Amino acid sequence: MLVHIGKIIHKKMIGRYAIPAFNTSNLEITEGVIRAAEAQKAPIILQTSVGALEYAGIEELVGLNKIAARNASVPIALHQDHCKDVELLKKLIGLGYSSVMIDVSGLPYEDNVKITREVVKYAHKAGVWVQAEIGRLLGNEDWQNVKSGEDLMTDPDEAAKFVAETGIDTLAVAVGTWHGIPVNPHTKKIMHTLKEHIDLPRLRAIATKVKIPLVVHGASGVPDVQLREAIKENVVVFNIDTDLRVAFNAALRKNIKNHPEIYDPRKLFAPATEALQKVAEEKLEILGTKGKA
Repeated sequence: MLVHIGKIIHKKMIGRYAIPAFNTSNLEITEGVIRAAEAQKAPIILQTSVGALEYAGIEELVGLNKIAARNASVPIALHQDHCKDVELLKKLIGLGYSSVMIDVSGLPYEDNVKITREVVKYAHKAGVWVQAEIGRLLGNEDWQNVKSGEDLMTDPDEAAKFVAETGIDTLAVAVGTWHGIPVNPHTKKIMHTLKEHIDLPRLRAIATKVKIPLVVHGASGVPDVQLREAIKENVVVFNIDTDLRVAFNAALRKNIKNHPEIYDPRKLFAPATEALQKVAEEKLEILGTKGKA
């Protein structure tokens, strides 16, 4: 069932479990994460990136996700991930999103506050939640390409000030995770030796000063124990994308290699969707979301 995000993120869950926000860009991913949610009787957030909307078409992808969510047996909320285009966010609010993220964290602090406040004013009139970010995550996603810098991590005092000045509903924090998979710029190969982590002392300091729900992006690859510890520090949402893509791609490549006779895309994608679903179910168990629908 399609629900407002406020139905699945609430005070009673804080410190107990978190909701995964699964990125989707096509039919197979949407089906896979919803099947996982139904199998685990868990609420989820179905979210789109700007790149996904450009790839599939705004009306097309939003329409697909809305119908799939309405037909699901578990609560599902729609959220727009990182977006710096205010007009696009307004359009998505009109199309039924109950939560949107304005991300102009790359701008000076004052500009971030000004633009975020503008989105909050518009969204709240429509009853829609707003997420924003203070600090910046490493890695690549859409227009973002952040390579390094301890100074880019979220400062607890600045985070508290930002929340007070903008009136946002959820805060995305930069605490050591990153977007995507790190690739060696010289060899172009995946750097498997690097491990993601959450700076728990920093997160704890943020949680003592910020009284709204926290969101951790780039949660793929973070050790399970750290995810569970982060939940104790007011993190209510973990964005998960890369782990789904890796599982989907591995199964798809294997199926194509082992069955060159298959030419029906539906049969090619089926094992990939199942592999993605399995990973999504594992995430729901790790985050304690299982059985919370």
